[in-house]
Amino acid sequence: MMEQLSAISPLLRVFVDGRGVSVPSGSTALSAVRVYDAALAAEIESGARRITDSRGLDLAPDTPAHGGAIYRILRVRSGAAATDEAP
Repeated sequence: MMEQLSAISPLLRVFVDGRGVSVPSGSTALSAVRVYDAALAAEIESGARRITDSRGLDLAPDTPAHGGAIYRILRVRSGAAATDEAP
């Protein structure tokens, strides 16, 4: 029985948009989002959304997950900011 337990990867508890999810040790930020919502993960992969940490700093999808991590998912803004300058 102990042999079986040691073969199982420990789970990490992370938070995606305020919801706790458990992911296997060695997971990435993107895989944590996928556990939370597969459609949301697909939007990150397509570039429509991005992952940030609890401070709002962008994270690469392949960032290793760690216990207690907080991920926020934001829409990617399209286009450049408008200016009042004449052409």
